[in-house]
This record gives sequence, C-alpha cells and structure tokens, in this order.
Amino acid sequence: MRINVVSDVHGNSGALAKAGQGVDALVCLGDLVLFLDYADHSRGIFPDLFGVENADRIVELRTARRFDEARDLGRHLWAELPVDRDTAIESAVRRQYEELFAAFPDPTYATYGNVDIPGLWREYARPGTTVLDGERVELDGLVFGFVGGGLRTAMRTPYEISDEEYAAKVEALGEVDVLCSHIPPDVPELTYDTVPRRFERGSRALLDAIRRTRPRYALFGHVHQPLVRRMRVGSTECVNVGHFASTGRPWTLEW
Repeated sequence: MRINVVSDVHGNSGALAKAGQGVDALVCLGDLVLFLDYADHSRGIFPDLFGVENADRIVELRTARRFDEARDLGRHLWAELPVDRDTAIESAVRRQYEELFAAFPDPTYATYGNVDIPGLWREYARPGTTVLDGERVELDGLVFGFVGGGLRTAMRTPYEISDEEYAAKVEALGEVDVLCSHIPPDVPELTYDTVPRRFERGSRALLDAIRRTRPRYALFGHVHQPLVRRMRVGSTECVNVGHFASTGRPWTLEW
C-alpha cells in the first residue's frame, strides 16, 4: 500500500487536489485554513479583511514576539469591522473549507491543526473523508492513530487545548504503528523553526507515547522550517512531512 501525507495546507487547494494521485489514500494532518501567509502578506483572511499594510504590521509584531501589541492592534482592527469578529472569521473559513474539502481525494483520513475550526469539519467533509481525533484506523494491516490540534500558546489560535486534554487523546490511542499528529513531539530539534528563530510547542505526551509504545513512524507538521525534518527517537522514525502550502509536495509512505 502507498499513501501520501500532507500537513499545513493553508489554502493550497490546487496542490491538494493532486496530492492523492497515484496512491491508495491521502492523510492530512491539519491546518487547512489560511489566516495569514507569513511569506506573502497579501494572502489570507487577515489581509482580505484589513489590508496588506496591517498584515505587514502584525507579522512584524508577532515575529518580534511582541504579542501584547499584536493583540492590541488586532482588537482595534476587529472593533472597526461592521460585523462581529466571529461572524467575519466563520464566513471566511467556510469559503476556504468549501474549496479545500472538495479537493480531498477518496479516501482521505484527516485530523485538525491548531488553526482549524473542528466544529465546521463534519459539515464539509464528504463521504470519502474520515475525520479522526484521538481515534485509530487500520490501513492494510497498519494501525494509524490520529491526534489533532495544538497546545496553548501566546498566539491563541482557534484549536489550542490544555496539555491534559491533549495527553488524554494520545493515551486513548494505545499502541499504534503510525502516530499521526499536527504538532511534533517535544524534541528541540523537531520544534525549532529556523526562520522566525523560535521554538514551537511540541507535545511531551507524544514523546512519552513514542518512547513507551515505539510506533514505526511518528508523522507531524506544524513547524514550517524545522531545524531537523527527520530523526529517530528510539526505534521510531519521526518525520515532519513538510509545509505543504509552500512546497505542494506530499510525503509518501509505502509498505
């Protein structure tokens, strides 16, 4: 069997529509939504609502880790909109989800990223798309476990949960052959992003599960430009499957 794995799609529906070609299934590890493209500040929900100049400014503040100032700017901009914040965001996310879910091939197995809105997924997922979070599925003899979302950070993205809630989802999987998550295990080499020059949050629960249950693979995304894309933890091959929004290339697993 041969599958392609993608993560951090961030609006790249064109490449997503091709990601399932020539394989038996597609696995998606989340972050479908494009709120703000840090490489091209003209793309995403934020510049669509507030313009590129404000997008430039908020990226500058966040990159400098001046999160309080970034939140103050955000509150000021949202207050000036003619509709409330939640309505504006949901409307924009719905437009993206309609296009992105239509691009998923059949079959697709997917979990949420930290910028996704789980409550909308089942509304847009088609019959060939299976959404899993804290759940398992068997594919041709291998058991895949899925853990969606991210841990709480100063960024306050839509699907961040507590360490305890996240650990409970990891624990619910038990032993799996392939551990699939949006965020990486808490290993410095895997969590450090070389472009903004900061550590993203990785999961200690994932790392403990890898050491305890020794899956063949641990697959994840979230860190767009990692210091290390692939390394072993014990007997487990840990792989950042790549920033699909920029590369358009899936990572392939064959057995």
